[in-house]
Amino acid sequence: MLYRLLCPALLVSCHAFAAAGSAIPAEVDAALARAKIPREAVALLVLDADASNAAPRLTHRAQVPMNPASVMKLSTTIAALDLLGPAYSWSTPVYVDGPVQGGTLAGNVYIKGQGDPKLVLEKLWLLLRRLQGMGIHSIAGDIVLDRSAFEVPDTNPASFDGEPLRPYNAAPDALLINFKAVVMTFTPDRGGNSAQVQFDPPLFGVQMQGSVPLGNGDCGDYRSALKADFSDAKRIRFAGSYAASCGEKVWPVAYADPSSYGVRAVQGLWLDMGGKLSGSVRYGTVPVALAAGKPAFEVSSAPLAEIIRDINKYSNNVMAQQVFLTLGRVVAASAMGANGEVPASDAPPSSGSFTASQAVLQRWWKERIGDSEMPVWDNGSGLSRQERISAQGLARLLQVAWRSPTMSELMSSLPISGVDGTLKRFKSKTVGSAHLKTGTLSNALARAGYVDGASGKRYVLVALINHANANTDAARAVMETLVDWTARDN
Repeated sequence: MLYRLLCPALLVSCHAFAAAGSAIPAEVDAALARAKIPREAVALLVLDADASNAAPRLTHRAQVPMNPASVMKLSTTIAALDLLGPAYSWSTPVYVDGPVQGGTLAGNVYIKGQGDPKLVLEKLWLLLRRLQGMGIHSIAGDIVLDRSAFEVPDTNPASFDGEPLRPYNAAPDALLINFKAVVMTFTPDRGGNSAQVQFDPPLFGVQMQGSVPLGNGDCGDYRSALKADFSDAKRIRFAGSYAASCGEKVWPVAYADPSSYGVRAVQGLWLDMGGKLSGSVRYGTVPVALAAGKPAFEVSSAPLAEIIRDINKYSNNVMAQQVFLTLGRVVAASAMGANGEVPASDAPPSSGSFTASQAVLQRWWKERIGDSEMPVWDNGSGLSRQERISAQGLARLLQVAWRSPTMSELMSSLPISGVDGTLKRFKSKTVGSAHLKTGTLSNALARAGYVDGASGKRYVLVALINHANANTDAARAVMETLVDWTARDN
């Protein structure tokens, strides 16, 4: 937990931010001009991470609320480390209702989702394998999937940007299985003049074309060449071909009917593993009397410290939303103590909702950061047109995180310039000098985190661009130029 001694009084005040700092460096200004981005579309702030009362090296429009894109994940992950702790993990309990005789369960199996952000296919396989390890090979009843731990509105995956098949548009779910994605693996078979197609998971009731003709020539845009047809949720087809020169390729897509994904994935995998099912897989809730007892077993997630590495390094939107909703479910704003800490409790106060999570984050921000610079949260992932935060607010957040007991967990989750994650292709002259969260939306580009200076100092850097030219190579070059300027401080 962060302690009260990390109060906003130790941070640079709003007035100091506004009054101090230098003009935009000449090379950064020139890069903005090349990108055709006006200064009025940019917010910049660079200051010493350790010296709280020192004047910023650079401040420009630092108090203006901006769309931060995925940089907003910093607020979600830092708050989660503080409120839940780096060792926090999600459990998925499994209940068995009925006797087992001769390998057959005379009753139902209930799988209760509680928000695991990374219940991937391998973990689902292990969960079902544990059922078989209990001697259950045939289920006379149903497999019931309980998603009641989260209350989230139904959304159209195409509503945000018209790209419903992009995995980043997957909606959160208390029982989020494999990110609601179908992973297609294409393997050339020159002897058969075709490419074999493997689908994971095998979705029950969905016809999946097992091969496509093999083509010649360069690999190029192999996805377009396949001419995939995902319009029918019960059938995945290809009208094109696959170039032999591509070798093996893996293509993940969001399933066309996300509302049925969970039941199709569980039933398809159970049958694929040799299991039998007399009933069906359906959505429902664990009966109250059954839930009051101990589950047959539980499947645990990786700890939060590991989960946020995926969220921040690879900017996973749905995982960030899972964590955000967990804060609303586990950390009731009304249950927070006078010192901002959360009383230990094994019984979450309510179902998780975006409204509850927003209240938790607002309360936490006031306790840890201060009453000013309050961000506007929507879903906590930055995949939003509503979320807003200022460069000053982000800097204050990063200063608090720098002094926190969980600083090392946060740092290890951030992409490293020119090394990994979303910064792997970052063209910095000082590779490895920056740990920065990235953010990209149409009309928005952002970077926020820490930069090591040549002098040995470490700086907090925040850069936000909200402009029609934000997604160009020239705009990314502005960010690279700013990082290089920050690192060159001797």
